[in-house]
Amino acid sequence: MDTNLDTDFLRTWIGKSQTEQDIITAAPLRMMRATLDLPQAKLDTPSQTSDSLPPLWHWLYFLPSPQQSELGEDGHAKRGGFLPPVPLPRRMWAAGQLEFFHDLQLGDAITRTSTIDDVTVKSGRTGSLCFVRVRHEVSNSKGLALREFHDIVYRDMPAKPSGIDLAEASGSQATANVVYEQAPISNYSETIVPTDPLLFRYSALTFNGHRIHYDRKYVTEVEGYPGLIVHGPLTATLLAGLGKKLNPDARIASFEFRALKPVFDLHPFEICAGERAGDSMRLWVKDFEGHVTMKATMRFTT
Repeated sequence: MDTNLDTDFLRTWIGKSQTEQDIITAAPLRMMRATLDLPQAKLDTPSQTSDSLPPLWHWLYFLPSPQQSELGEDGHAKRGGFLPPVPLPRRMWAAGQLEFFHDLQLGDAITRTSTIDDVTVKSGRTGSLCFVRVRHEVSNSKGLALREFHDIVYRDMPAKPSGIDLAEASGSQATANVVYEQAPISNYSETIVPTDPLLFRYSALTFNGHRIHYDRKYVTEVEGYPGLIVHGPLTATLLAGLGKKLNPDARIASFEFRALKPVFDLHPFEICAGERAGDSMRLWVKDFEGHVTMKATMRFTT
């Protein structure tokens, strides 16, 4: 389907903003730990506020909750509203950049102000691409705790069922024959088995109705992928968790990641880390073919 995008109209969303409130409660943290097979912390006392949120776990809060009747065919909310109504059917989380100023903690009342930072349209080898960049600023009683830029890519359906790469969707130059980046030798790695229950539980935890993560018939027959897609935020969370695990006493200053290729539930994958160099560490996801599917950099305060 060749969709003509009204770039000027879509760019009228730039600057649109919304503010939401939430409270960091214990239940999502307990369920996230269970989903990732992590030891349970003592999070059952509501007055206990000394436990800092692990990196990227703020994604368990400010969850969108559209009415069932407001969902589109793909399980997301219908287009329009806060995000621009991009008329391209496929959407993915392509990249993110986060700055951390102080910790969010259990019991915090938190506020998030979200703003459409940019909307751009490009032509790629697979058709039109639309990039929407959202800025999120999360605050607690101490002030601004983190600033996040969230890059969403929208694209057309393929002419025939086929998997896609995310290289052009995350800003890399598109080529006729994509050559995927081979993973370097890691200093540390862990194997992740993306089972159906893992993907389902993460979707449930983040109230994510996107059918590409749990509906095999839809993802293979409608969107043309070979299997269920592992959530980009889940793999980013795993990478951030690995970086923190390897640097338990260091304070994280920033974390940025970029998706290069989808990860499917058909094979295990590895989360990997290189050697820390000064105040930064490189992390990446390696699929069963040895390709880098997501790369990230974690920086620490000196």
